[in-house]
Amino acid sequence: MFKLMNFILEFPERFTYDIAKPIDAMVDWIDKVFREALDVFVIVFTFIINRVQDVLFFIPWWGYVILLFFATMKLYKVSTAIVLSSLLLLIGVFGFWDATIRTFAIIVVSVLICFIIGLPIGISMAKSRRVEMVLKPILDGMQTLPSFVYLIPALMLFNTFGRVPAVFATTIYALPPLIRLTYLGITNVDEQVVEAGTSFGSTPMQMLFKIEIPQAMSTIAAGVNQTTMMAVAMVVIAAMIGTPGVGRDVLRAVETLQVGDGFAAGFAIVFLAIILDRLLQGLAAKLDTTAQEGEE
Repeated sequence: MFKLMNFILEFPERFTYDIAKPIDAMVDWIDKVFREALDVFVIVFTFIINRVQDVLFFIPWWGYVILLFFATMKLYKVSTAIVLSSLLLLIGVFGFWDATIRTFAIIVVSVLICFIIGLPIGISMAKSRRVEMVLKPILDGMQTLPSFVYLIPALMLFNTFGRVPAVFATTIYALPPLIRLTYLGITNVDEQVVEAGTSFGSTPMQMLFKIEIPQAMSTIAAGVNQTTMMAVAMVVIAAMIGTPGVGRDVLRAVETLQVGDGFAAGFAIVFLAIILDRLLQGLAAKLDTTAQEGEE
């Protein structure tokens, strides 16, 4: 009777399966088979990140402020341009300019990789029902998996700390929104526009590049926005594996219980996120307006 009650109330141990072992075995197999390729990957992406960082550091701080002011004024109005430029100045005033540039370099590389990978995958999802059925549950899993989990395979695969595993983890974590919104944008293109293109004898490639992608561009830009925001969040978490930037300052403040330093570094991240979010939202709205004017 006692054993029966235990069986009913507690999950039986004989039904458990240790899923960690096959996952570890798979990672070990990848490490052995692709070790040389992964080492080359680390060298190449270290070079790319260094060059992007060099370009970003080459631009003086006041150049960023001026560029941001005129870009924001073009997308919004003068008051918004003043606010965003002031937030950018505050990052420097708080003493996090160099750290923010290092963080921004990782974000730029990660988002570019997401765009290169995510755009064709989103298009193939929109064009193939089979691809859609396979990828949707995978994307669901990627978006619900805790962000910290991505740091573990990144460290094991690349066998190093720092920026390259951070870019890998950030790319995987931030990729799903761009794929989903690219898929959504392509599938929601006005059927009348597609029919008009077909009636004029457009080939599938012409239809894609001259009609569907331009019509979906605002939705794709929204996907880039969401991907960028997730990349900002992940770069901060990636400080746990030695990534330089503002995230390291946040982590150091948490470890030493420096409340003021933690909030100051947190404000720098928030300001950067607000600036990127407003710029990308404005770009998406601009593209949407252009697409509507094109339809008329």
